[in-house]
Amino acid sequence: MVKTTIRSITVEPLNIPLREPFAIATGSVMEARNVLIKLTLQDGSVGYGECAPFPPSTGESQSTALAAATGCIDLLIGRDAAQWRILSKLIRSLYFSQMTVCAGLEMAILDALTHSYGIPLYIFFGGASTFIETDMSIPLVTPEHGYELAEEIMARGMKTIKVKVGGDLREDVNRVEAIRSGAPHLGITLDANQGYTPHEALLCLEALDDRDIRPLLLEQPGPKDDLTGMRYVTQHTTVPVAADESACSAAAVAQIIANQSATVINIKLMKTGIVEALDIAALCRASHTQLMIGAMIESRLAISAASHFAAGLGGFTFIDLDTPMLLTEDPFTGGYEQKGGIYQLSETASGLGVTPK
Repeated sequence: MVKTTIRSITVEPLNIPLREPFAIATGSVMEARNVLIKLTLQDGSVGYGECAPFPPSTGESQSTALAAATGCIDLLIGRDAAQWRILSKLIRSLYFSQMTVCAGLEMAILDALTHSYGIPLYIFFGGASTFIETDMSIPLVTPEHGYELAEEIMARGMKTIKVKVGGDLREDVNRVEAIRSGAPHLGITLDANQGYTPHEALLCLEALDDRDIRPLLLEQPGPKDDLTGMRYVTQHTTVPVAADESACSAAAVAQIIANQSATVINIKLMKTGIVEALDIAALCRASHTQLMIGAMIESRLAISAASHFAAGLGGFTFIDLDTPMLLTEDPFTGGYEQKGGIYQLSETASGLGVTPK
């Protein structure tokens, strides 16, 4: 039996309250209701993975993710983690509708494997950089609260604020204007989470332009299946348009690129898994489509994986990996050292470098 043979896997709930409700156009959450996976190899190397189901976006729940992850235990024990692509294909063939479970298991396998190899995960992915810099999000809140949050974000040393929109147009515009007032020198991106029609998305951008506010990005302006509508928005604004919920697989991204429906693709490991995310990144590079990386409501563990992925590959124009800062507690240590919006990975000795407290 080789040293990278999977010896054991455990699965358990991971619940972490949010500092305040996080509301977007498709729903609101009060806590992260995730799943923690621990995978141990024959040589004693341990890897951790996190599944972060978000029902409005992934169609999964904590209970379905727990069931699917538990169902994979017998499937994987005794197999070689070094065959991580083959194992990914096996998991996806059975649990293709539980993509956060695929992502969490791939994460745990690669974490354990790179611990065994004695290299950090970002080096395994290519070692393009040792750090990334994230934005920080403001959900659907009142303009007054948006102003307060913007001041707090500026005080943290962040450089970019991501503002959730996609609700009432007037309220959205007032919120963005208040946030700009609270942090006048920070960049602003918008995320509609499928909440607008194409006409509403363009009206929002026009109203902001009248107030001398130009967003750096508009993410997922309309319904995920309406690629024609997203293309209409892309064709009628000079603001970069990102596909998020629409970019759910490599095949979907290939169609978005072919249709010229968006100029940016938002990769989320929880949405596609790690292997598929590598394929999506390759598609975007080949077509000169800008890359973004984002997250669900994830802890330091999954955010570390996304950070290692983005830093290792390099070339990500937009980075939205702020969710650990929205949680009331951090049950993990390691993965990265944070200063302002910068996550520094260079101190990671092997794997993700994340351990439970």
